[in-house]
Amino acid sequence: MGLSIGKRARLHRLLYEHGPANGTLMILPIDQGLEHGPVDFFSNPDSVDTDWIYRLAVEGNFSGIALHIGLAERYHAAYAGSVPLVLKVNGKTNIPADEEPFSPLTSSVEDAVRLGADAVGYTLYVGSPAQDADILQCNEVRRDCDRYGMPLIIWAYPRGAGVQAKGGQDSLYAVDYAARVALEVGANVIKLNQPKYDAATAPKQPKPYDGMHPEELDALRRVVRSAGRCLVLVSGGSRLGDEDTIHKAHVAMQAGCVGLIFGRNMWQRQWNDALGMAGRMHELLKGYGQE
Repeated sequence: MGLSIGKRARLHRLLYEHGPANGTLMILPIDQGLEHGPVDFFSNPDSVDTDWIYRLAVEGNFSGIALHIGLAERYHAAYAGSVPLVLKVNGKTNIPADEEPFSPLTSSVEDAVRLGADAVGYTLYVGSPAQDADILQCNEVRRDCDRYGMPLIIWAYPRGAGVQAKGGQDSLYAVDYAARVALEVGANVIKLNQPKYDAATAPKQPKPYDGMHPEELDALRRVVRSAGRCLVLVSGGSRLGDEDTIHKAHVAMQAGCVGLIFGRNMWQRQWNDALGMAGRMHELLKGYGQE
């Protein structure tokens, strides 16, 4: 991957010193409070307590926890050393219309270094009318990550009317394009949604994607190839049933992803259920480790 010493050391902690510790990743994100509001915590009221989430990250033996500066400042000190921190440095609410999505900075790479983080997370909206400003902002974050030896995880999300007119944000065209953009702007790790496309209801994809109808595994494999030498994480998205959650994880790993970044599919469950699902993920990832 051509990494600096600092990036290698931090990624080693994530990949080999925490979580499954076998070269795979199991990240617990809790950035949804900013992105979606408190509503995501309604199905499990315990989860609104960030200490509850941190305890799940530690006792569930996750590779890392991803969150914004306010939560990191107030909660991470009690868990530093027990679970690595991924500081999310930009974000937005979902209150305005999402016609030109853009996530301004909420913190900095310097904050991540000060807090002892092992990676920085950045959301890039590929295809948004605001992507000029987004790419410029991402470039500044990328430069700081290179300066401080901090791995950069890009949340690569296709968005905007142009994307919707060409198959939609979850189409193979859109997700494949987002993976390539994240690679080319300097990501070390890319967080993606699994591509899915319903030709009966979604707008037609551009050529040659309009003639492609791959099964879900082959579609995700194509996306992983487009990500080049970046490591790829699959997002869990909205809460699924147990077997659908396990199935999504299997497809991700079979497609060549390095791991999973499942949030709501973990902490929207009650405590014992959440720990049980974390255990099942560990068992699954044991079969995909690499030295």
